[in-house]
Amino acid sequence: MEQEEEKSVRTWSNESYRYPRSSSTRRYLVSALVGVVILYALFFVRLPYFIFMPGTAEEIKPMVTIPKSQGTEQGTLMLTTVRVADANLMSYLVGLVHPYEEIEPKTSVLQKGESEQEYSQRQEYVMLTSQASAIQAAYKEAKVPYHIEHEGVMVLQTVAGLSGEKSLKPGDVLLKADARDIKVSQDLLDALKGKKAGDTVAISFKRNKVEQQATLALGTLPQQAGETGTPRAGIGVVPADMQSVKAESADQQVEIKAGEIGGPSAGLMFSLEIYNQLIPEDITKGYRIAGTGTIEADGTVGPIGGIQHKIIAADREKADIFFAPKNMTYPDGTKINNYDDAVKRAKQIKTKMKVVEIGTMEEAIKYLADLPPKSEQTTK
Repeated sequence: MEQEEEKSVRTWSNESYRYPRSSSTRRYLVSALVGVVILYALFFVRLPYFIFMPGTAEEIKPMVTIPKSQGTEQGTLMLTTVRVADANLMSYLVGLVHPYEEIEPKTSVLQKGESEQEYSQRQEYVMLTSQASAIQAAYKEAKVPYHIEHEGVMVLQTVAGLSGEKSLKPGDVLLKADARDIKVSQDLLDALKGKKAGDTVAISFKRNKVEQQATLALGTLPQQAGETGTPRAGIGVVPADMQSVKAESADQQVEIKAGEIGGPSAGLMFSLEIYNQLIPEDITKGYRIAGTGTIEADGTVGPIGGIQHKIIAADREKADIFFAPKNMTYPDGTKINNYDDAVKRAKQIKTKMKVVEIGTMEEAIKYLADLPPKSEQTTK
């Protein structure tokens, strides 16, 4: 009897020892699982927002090549960028309290019906057109003869539900429609003229430098705002003309390789770098010059977004001068105060960099021409 009681006690004792170990293991597993879920939610779940923050200030000279470049630069011309990141829960929370970060809904950045891939392609395209305008502005200022060559039509966006969406991608370059060469968007429209929904067209296009062919059936295009009459038939792409600027002399031909940088806002700084390589004088005079602004072929400088972030990027790279587009008001009353915003941020970060208001490329060149060389200014 005593032995049976002792055995019973030992058995109960062993069970009581094993039970908490099993319970503890479950608690650890549950805690670990909860931790993984929290970490995943914080860092891997994408929110419908972009985070805008200071990017980089990058020297432009290595991006621009001219066979017969003139002189050397004592200073540096720099383009400035804004970093755009997808928001997760952690970066969103940080952005709410960070003084130099901005949170914007993706819907305020993307065009109607535009995917993020199409947005990236649009930024690449506007960078290419900005570079073409920068080259023209510099050629005109340096009095270099040139001409324009059309190089095809790029697909910026496809329309959901139509054949273009299945066979073409943003970034493809259209070359032919049936037997007609496509040099400009109007060529594509002319090739489809007279066709109706259900008809087909043979499209030749280039993707990643490889030429391909596809036969596409035409569908009914959605009508645009204000458009009336019989709906048109088409393949469902948003086309954009591509062109290159050719100098009459091969020694003065400009080539730009900007890597992954997109958007039109480096136009002014590209034009200044190109101009500086085309003339014997050095417009930098030893200064570190950053800036931003779109550029037209006639040298007009236009407004951009995110200038408050670019000021910080330029200051980090110890720029002496920052060119900012002039404040402007659109006909509908919309105001873009690039210069005021730049000055405000410059004061906030207490930079020694001078912010200069610029309306044209010519104004920027004149401002630099009136400066003494940096070495003389330092001596004084």
